[in-house]
Amino acid sequence: HTHYFSHHCHLQNHPQLEKLRRTQKAKLTHSTKNDRMMAEKEQSPYPLAPANGYVRSDTEAVRAHPEDLRKKKRMKCIAYIAAFAVFQTIIILVFVLTVLRIKSPKFRVRAASFTGSFDITNSSYNLQMNAQFTVKNPNFAHFKYEYGTVRFAQNGVTVGEANINEARVRARSTKKVNATVFLNSPNNNPALTGDIVYGRLPLTISSKLEGKVHLMKVFKKKKSAQMYCTMFVNLGMHEIQNLTCN
Repeated sequence: HTHYFSHHCHLQNHPQLEKLRRTQKAKLTHSTKNDRMMAEKEQSPYPLAPANGYVRSDTEAVRAHPEDLRKKKRMKCIAYIAAFAVFQTIIILVFVLTVLRIKSPKFRVRAASFTGSFDITNSSYNLQMNAQFTVKNPNFAHFKYEYGTVRFAQNGVTVGEANINEARVRARSTKKVNATVFLNSPNNNPALTGDIVYGRLPLTISSKLEGKVHLMKVFKKKKSAQMYCTMFVNLGMHEIQNLTCN
C-alpha cells in the first residue's frame, strides 16, 4: 500500500499530466461558455448586432417610415395640384372661346298705343303715346346699361323723346321697358304739314344705350344696345302701322 500511494502521488505531481489536466479543464470551460452563449442567443428577443458594430435603433426605424410617407404625400399633392391647374386652364380656354363671345344687346320698340290726348290740326299735332321697348341680352352674363334717351323724328325733325332709366338685364333674357312719349309737331313746318293732311305720320325711332356686360363680377366688357325702328301713325284710326326694327 505504501508503494501504491507513493506511485499515485508521483503521477499526480508529474508535470505533463498536470498540463494535460489543465488543457482538458480549459476545453471544458470553453465548451460550457459556448453552450451558454448559444442558449442566450436562442432565448434573446433582439437580433444580433451587425458585423460593423452599428445597430439601428427602433426609434430611428419608426422615424424613417413616417418621413417616407410624408414625402410620398407631398409628391401626390404636387401631382394633384398640377393636374388641377391644367384642368382649370382648359376650362378657361373653352370658356373664353365659347361663352365670352360677347354680343351687343338688342334694343327695340315692341308696341305702341294711344290712350291719352290725340289733338290734330291742319298744321300740327299733339299726341300722347304709350310705348313698350325691349332690351334683349343674348350673352351668358348680365348687361347693365346707363340712362338713355329714345328719339322720335318725322322727316328728320325731332317730335318727341322717351327717357330710359338705367337698369340691368339678366343673362340670356329680355327686359321690357314702358315709357310715355308726347309727340308734338312745330306749327307750320312744311316738312310735316303734308303728312298731317295726308293723315299718316312716318316716324323713325333711334337710340343708343351704353352699358357693360358683367361676367362673374370679374370680367367687364363695354357694349351698347342700339335701336333704329320705323313706323307709321294712322291719324284717322289712332294706331301704329308697319312697325319694323333693324
